Amino acid sequence: MSDQNKVSGVVLAGGQARRMQQQDKGLMLFKQRPLVSYPIAALATVANHLVISANRNQAIYQQWQYPVISDASDDFDGPLAGILAAMDYLDTEVLLVLPCDSPLFTAAHLQQLLDGLTEQFDIAVAYDGERLHPVFLAVRTQLKASLQAYLASGERRLQNWIFQHRVNQVDFSQQAQIFSNVNTLAELERLEAELKLL
Repeated sequence: MSDQNKVSGVVLAGGQARRMQQQDKGLMLFKQRPLVSYPIAALATVANHLVISANRNQAIYQQWQYPVISDASDDFDGPLAGILAAMDYLDTEVLLVLPCDSPLFTAAHLQQLLDGLTEQFDIAVAYDGERLHPVFLAVRTQLKASLQAYLASGERRLQNWIFQHRVNQVDFSQQAQIFSNVNTLAELERLEAELKLL
């Protein structure tokens, strides 16, 4: 599909969820909704096209009526492999990336990332005032060849690849709680409990 001036989005749901007792993290319920439904809703507001990156349970993810894509290999090569698969599938100038396990990140936050991708930058990545959150980013798809070469070299670390390019660290320090994510069943329960107290 060719839509070069538009924005596409990918939800990364392709990991092995080792700390989630091998359960598919994106399908775990948070406030009675699958975790993956939150980034889908956020991206659907901002992006012209949307895909879900998943390496298992693809038939379940297809229930959201968006294309479900998988990594080029079966090795669970991490988020960069999912980003590359999305770049291969979509033909837009900008790709928005969100993980499946951070339900507090909204369309307004995505717009902040997009606004940070000004002409002098290749990538806009979220920064909470203390650390980078490299799976929350807006990236120019013209970097696909660079990403292919990086993965082909055996590298997998997302942050190292990001800093090979012109990066804008978008400041989310006033709202760092939006990066609350869910890696274990205990974290899932704790985040639900915290929100009930707000």
